[in-house]
Amino acid sequence: MATITLTISALPAHVRTARLMAATVARRAGIAASAIDEIRLAVGEACSRAVAAHKVHCPTQPILLQLIDSSGPDTSSETGDGTAEKLLRANGITTRRFEVVVTDCAPAKGNEESAEPPAIDGLFLDGDDTPPGGISGFSPGLGLAVITGLADEVKIDPNDDGTVVRMSWPVLPDPSPEPGAN
Repeated sequence: MATITLTISALPAHVRTARLMAATVARRAGIAASAIDEIRLAVGEACSRAVAAHKVHCPTQPILLQLIDSSGPDTSSETGDGTAEKLLRANGITTRRFEVVVTDCAPAKGNEESAEPPAIDGLFLDGDDTPPGGISGFSPGLGLAVITGLADEVKIDPNDDGTVVRMSWPVLPDPSPEPGAN
């Protein structure tokens, strides 16, 4: 299992770097080409949300991005924070995961953005008011709803020390050689 840790300043310009890094590592991990754009967009949404939260609460604190490729040789170990490595079993086949973890330092309590994706009828606001931390006409929770729709698995853990957004996608199995092929 390989983990790449990237610490970025809470500036919108660094979101692009995070997206590019995630797409590159995902491609190298063996993620399906069709999912690379979804990963890029989900990471962009998670990092943009973290940058916006930091801008309000702690602009000098960095944002932590972890790219975890479980396709390496040691898939049975635990990660440094004690979380067991995710391996799915379907019909006796182990599916490896590519996980992206975005951690911010902005307190979730009092944050305008809910950890739960908004209800469909709550996505659009009436009037010209822009919600705090949101885009005019959209709920500030829209980014988390987008992430939930893009990632295969999502876990959002808000607390007083910040919010951790975990997203993961299955890694394609290595193609097995054809019988009789040399």
